[in-house]
Amino acid sequence: MYDKTKYIYVGLDLHKEQHTAVIMDCFNEKLGEITFENKPSEFTKLITKCKKHCTDSKGIVFALENSYGYGRGLAAWLIERDYIVKDVNPALSYAYRKSVPQYKKNDSYDAQCVARVAINELNKLPDAMSEDMYWTLSQLVNRRANLKTHHIRLKNQLHEQVCVAYPSYKQFFQDIGRPTALYFWEHYPSPRLLRGKTVEELAEELIPVSHNQFSTRKCQIILDAVKADGDTTRDYQPERDEITRGLVKDVRHYVEQLEAVDKSIADFLPRFECPLNTIPGVSDTTVAKLLSEIGDIRRFPNADKVANFAGIAPVNFSSAGKGDDKHSKQGNRRLQGTIYFLAIQMIQLSSKGLPRNPAFYAYYQRQLARGKTKPQALILISRRLISIIYGMLKNKTEYVMPKVQDNLG
Repeated sequence: MYDKTKYIYVGLDLHKEQHTAVIMDCFNEKLGEITFENKPSEFTKLITKCKKHCTDSKGIVFALENSYGYGRGLAAWLIERDYIVKDVNPALSYAYRKSVPQYKKNDSYDAQCVARVAINELNKLPDAMSEDMYWTLSQLVNRRANLKTHHIRLKNQLHEQVCVAYPSYKQFFQDIGRPTALYFWEHYPSPRLLRGKTVEELAEELIPVSHNQFSTRKCQIILDAVKADGDTTRDYQPERDEITRGLVKDVRHYVEQLEAVDKSIADFLPRFECPLNTIPGVSDTTVAKLLSEIGDIRRFPNADKVANFAGIAPVNFSSAGKGDDKHSKQGNRRLQGTIYFLAIQMIQLSSKGLPRNPAFYAYYQRQLARGKTKPQALILISRRLISIIYGMLKNKTEYVMPKVQDNLG
């Protein structure tokens, strides 16, 4: 536990090119302010300014709202010099910003709100991550998320073109972005290019592309569906065909990039000696998402702190003695979403009707029987998953599937 009176507090509003810092004491009195460039050679100016206010040998607490983005360089620089650096959830500083009668928004006031969070929540705030290993993993995860977003957007654009030319295309290609489908759209962006093509000729072309997964029967389905659709050719069809070919190339590019970043994540994960992929249904991608948000588990003294950090711990809303525990809408939303979707996976059933995780499925059914709604039951599973994840990361232990009858009561 920190003694708040023994520190001064520096809240930072971080930007790409420069940062603004506001210095405050433990009584929320503003002591000073400085704006400096976002480069290591300028960081010493911040320390010099702060030390002028370190009377009675007080220490310094730095609070950063974005210590993994624009503030990453400053956070690492401060931690290397043994300063206390706290990571502030933007939702907390936003709440302070909205708490005044007249709303204000500028760099100085934003930094002041961050400092106020540090003063009032000092013993609850997590330390900023200093390890480049976790930061690098978070960059890989963010890149994958961006690539995935662009990939989906391009597939949707491709669908817009294909569904006009081939209204019944889902009869022969369920996934528009599969390699064989992309080959087909590239060479036959509209049915006019299939004229005169026999089943045998099409099969001879597509079967090798699909690595023998395609068949002559499937080629017959294509030609029959095209015939049943009628003439879909419109004016300026060659121009639209070029759009389709261009989209195919773009989709392929993003598929290759996704495969490359997935390989980088898979090759990088062993450095963490993380046992989370022993949980049924947890892929390398999910492990990477969890580690990139949680960071070094040692910065959390217990699982409750991780739950609060993720915004998964139930919050009691009550008045006049009446109320209920509800799902918090604050916390780290990315971590919260990852845990929540993992909870959904835990109760999924296979095509044979068997649960992926019998213990969690039985617990889920018991909660429903007790009157909980499905979202409430999933939040309870999410909270238990956090305890399991915390224990596995803390002790480096693998997941053990519990027995249904004596677990999760």
